[in-house]
Amino acid sequence: MEHSSNEPILKLDLPGIKKLRSGKVREVFDLGASFLLVATDRISAFDVIMPNGIPRKGEVLTQISHFWFEKFSSLVPNHLLAKANDPLPKNLQPFADKLARRSMIVKKAKPLAIECIVRGYLSGSGWKEYKKLQTVCGIKLPAGLTESAELPEPIFTPSTKAEAGHDENISFEQAQKIVGAEIANQARDLSLKIYKAGRDYARQRGIIIADTKFEFGMHDGKLILIDEVLTPDSSRFWPANEYAPGKGQPSFDKQFVRDYLETLDWNKTPPGPQLPDDVVAKTTTKYLEAYEKLTGKKL
Repeated sequence: MEHSSNEPILKLDLPGIKKLRSGKVREVFDLGASFLLVATDRISAFDVIMPNGIPRKGEVLTQISHFWFEKFSSLVPNHLLAKANDPLPKNLQPFADKLARRSMIVKKAKPLAIECIVRGYLSGSGWKEYKKLQTVCGIKLPAGLTESAELPEPIFTPSTKAEAGHDENISFEQAQKIVGAEIANQARDLSLKIYKAGRDYARQRGIIIADTKFEFGMHDGKLILIDEVLTPDSSRFWPANEYAPGKGQPSFDKQFVRDYLETLDWNKTPPGPQLPDDVVAKTTTKYLEAYEKLTGKKL
């Protein structure tokens, strides 16, 4: 039975395949020599998972990641073991309808204990801090920048990985203490290199990537790019044709969801409120539009 694409996949179990964990969006299964990562249609906002999902969101995240992994394969090694259109291994074929376009078979890398964040524009928590201190994550910036302004040069602002609750911004020196100076330097340099390449490419396709979060892991003693890359979930995507510094920007990601939640009398702790159909539909459309703009293809 084909999975109806209008029904979001919120939870996934594959009988006979060992599930290691459920993240905010991804389910991770152990295939022995590799991991299977499956992006569900769950959506979280303010670190709370909403009770209903966004249909096809998992497909978009996975296919955008495949697109970038392939595009950047000469810049940085990554965790992919199978390409986007490779057939599933035999033991996964019974679940093909559930896994189609939303799964990746990947190397077993050990994730770094830091998040690698690159900011190219002044937004979100960075803008709040800048207004008070003229810094972002402790990095001094020029005076007189406005909200959503492009930074003179992208900056690397690592954070800790919180098992629960919010990640904490840390200084580069703290990141070096956590993962070792050599690995921290490598992660920073790669993060900036990939961000710049992605930003320049996306800009030509009508998308501004304001900031993003990369995940790296160690595999066979080498640093490789893992998880998802430059998706609307791990980045702020803004439509370039509507870009106007000096205020918050419309976006391709969870903006409709966040904007709706801000109108509610909800204290941003679980359980999250049910999202109305129109917010869900608009969000699906935005995710699909981001994919089409970046890749030039329909999903």
